[in-house]
Amino acid sequence: MQLQQFYRAKQRIDSLIEKTRCIYSDALSKKTGANVYLKLETEQPTGAFKLRGAANKIKGLTELEKAKGVATFSTGNHGIAVAYVAREEGIPATICISERVPDVKKKRLEELGARVVVTGTSQDEAERYCYSLPEVTVVPPFDDEAVIAGQGTIGIEIMEQCPSVDHVLVPLSGGGLMSGVGTCLKKINEAIKVTGVSVEGGAVMHESIERGGPVTLPEKDTLADSLLGGLGKENTLTYEMTKQVMDESVLVGERQIGNGIEFMLDRHKMLVEGAAASGVGWILEERLPKGENVVILITGNNIGAEVLKQL
Repeated sequence: MQLQQFYRAKQRIDSLIEKTRCIYSDALSKKTGANVYLKLETEQPTGAFKLRGAANKIKGLTELEKAKGVATFSTGNHGIAVAYVAREEGIPATICISERVPDVKKKRLEELGARVVVTGTSQDEAERYCYSLPEVTVVPPFDDEAVIAGQGTIGIEIMEQCPSVDHVLVPLSGGGLMSGVGTCLKKINEAIKVTGVSVEGGAVMHESIERGGPVTLPEKDTLADSLLGGLGKENTLTYEMTKQVMDESVLVGERQIGNGIEFMLDRHKMLVEGAAASGVGWILEERLPKGENVVILITGNNIGAEVLKQL
């Protein structure tokens, strides 16, 4: 992908998204020895970064494609983003989710006026059902060039807000966020280190790269439900793009994710979901190069009371 695609996406979605803040974390900086900044995608109208990719994809559809209505499969946040954009554009939306998607996200989908279909116990099963729907335009959650370009607009904002950035931590699942942000950053400055953070209970991209090709893994219950999901049987973009732009892949366990959620609440008075706290949970146990400028993507805040009870 070319850098110009990210700038075109930025122009296309400008009316639907927020330019989110990138704030300095004194607490994390003291803890790690680095200069740590938090990119707050929690400030999007839908509470998560997924709005960027969904907006770029749907705004770029033809009138005929829009008239059919849109559908997607999701672990929650992408579905919420598609439902939000569809409502703003006056398009019917069907969102297919698995039984693992928390009630708080299902309720939000219904509030946005989407038709919600709960099917199976994994995103892969929700995906199969979604593609069986007749006469709809499917908006993929990650393996799509327009979606990737939308997510990559975060990279443009990071460079505007923290031009001296050395290292960016990106929560990693299907790779749409990593492909977009990583590619955009590397096009601007190849020296920037990009680290992917996956949950141990569903590190499908991490395992796929380790094994040399896309794999399927069973999904397990986790505090970071947004990081579940497969790569798709015919992954055409994000696997290869992630391999190219990701410098390091790390895993976090449930204890680290919980620590990240609690740290954000205690020190920054922000309630974020497990996926968003994954980078914080990892960095809390790391000693980074002194003076390194690090940006952690805080990807979403769609967390339910049941998760807090687990903690």
